[in-house]
Amino acid sequence: MKVNSQIDESVQQLCAWYGDGHDGSSPKADQWRLILERPANQPITLINFFKFRSIAEYPQDNHQISENISGQDAFNQYASISIPTMERVGGRFLLVGPYEGVFLGQDEDWDLVAIGSYPNLESFMGLHTDLDYRNAYCHRKAACEHQKVILCSS
Repeated sequence: MKVNSQIDESVQQLCAWYGDGHDGSSPKADQWRLILERPANQPITLINFFKFRSIAEYPQDNHQISENISGQDAFNQYASISIPTMERVGGRFLLVGPYEGVFLGQDEDWDLVAIGSYPNLESFMGLHTDLDYRNAYCHRKAACEHQKVILCSS
């Protein structure tokens, strides 16, 4: 397990790369900390729920996109980098599929569900520290109207 100063530095760096999370497009500092304080050898599973915008919303200063594209297309650009990077660092998807509804409980409105699994903290952090993944994350932010990611032990 990392000592607190190492965790603090890692949280600060992750928030600098991904944002402070207050807009819902990335984890907040306490959510990064929750992951980083876990035992390093414990598997991590994330259940992702995505709702796409009809038109992706990129920041004004992002010159990667010159025309309006759908949220789905922006997400596909993100996925074209995130999926192979995740696999390269040792993670894998257990499920990626369209959201169809709730069988029991209150229904929610989502477009896509993805369940990703990592064997340990090193694999998970390997994805989030990867430069190509960090650069592709802007497409995820632009694509998603909102999202929810649930942390589980596997």
